[in-house]
Amino acid sequence: MIGLAKRNILVFFRNKSTMFFSMLSPFIVIGLYVLVLRNGLSGGFGEIVPYEFMDNWIMAGLLAITTITATMGAYGIMVEDKSKKIIKDFYSSPIDRRKLVGGYAISSFVIGMILTLITFALAELYIVAGGGGFLSFSEILKALAVVSISGFCNTAIMLFMVSMLSSENAFAVASTIIGTLIGFLTGIYMPIGNLPAAVRWAVKAFPPSHSASLLRQIMMEKPLEAAFKNIPAEELEKTKETLGVVFKVGGNTIPQYVSIALLLVVGAVFFALSVLTISRKSR
Repeated sequence: MIGLAKRNILVFFRNKSTMFFSMLSPFIVIGLYVLVLRNGLSGGFGEIVPYEFMDNWIMAGLLAITTITATMGAYGIMVEDKSKKIIKDFYSSPIDRRKLVGGYAISSFVIGMILTLITFALAELYIVAGGGGFLSFSEILKALAVVSISGFCNTAIMLFMVSMLSSENAFAVASTIIGTLIGFLTGIYMPIGNLPAAVRWAVKAFPPSHSASLLRQIMMEKPLEAAFKNIPAEELEKTKETLGVVFKVGGNTIPQYVSIALLLVVGAVFFALSVLTISRKSR
């Protein structure tokens, strides 16, 4: 299992075009934000709020989607193995199917984490360059913990999805669709509070959105306090809900531990489904 994971990681990082397309969605988000959204979003709350406020908001969402696009890009190796019939060699070997699935999952998780950490470092540099401040050491540790949990969940979800794909064309189409929709489902292109009610419910049910919410709570804590220090607490709560910093159901805020539990449970369920799906297909 570890040997297969190492092989997949080496293959991925040798292919520069695969690395580029895995990071394409985050680059698009950054480009749209810098060129189009930054001024409009910052001035969308009555008086213009500091850029640091919205910079942290967008970068938290960016980290959440990177854990998705990067892990899915890593699974391109699995699809390529299928299309070239290489995976049949693995099926004919005595390796346990769970270990085979684990090898692809581990490599995808590691690749996703590496690319997300690179994105995290670039995001922090961008925030500081725009006049903001670095996260504290404890905040960085919290953010990395959320990124790890998010990476686990998304690795499992993408594994299940990719296990049903057998051609590189199908994988390319799926990657394009996910890359297009993910920005809306995590509330990046538009604040969640501005979406129709039905879409808001879909966002709250989408596990990666909870990753974005958790990261925003960490990265936006100080900017929110600074921007709303002379504004009633009710306005602060309303803004946090509008921006997807917190999710509310029935007027009650979803606690952090519930979002974390959701990510872990969904990850475990999809990993089990992936093992079942691949085992059936390999017979």
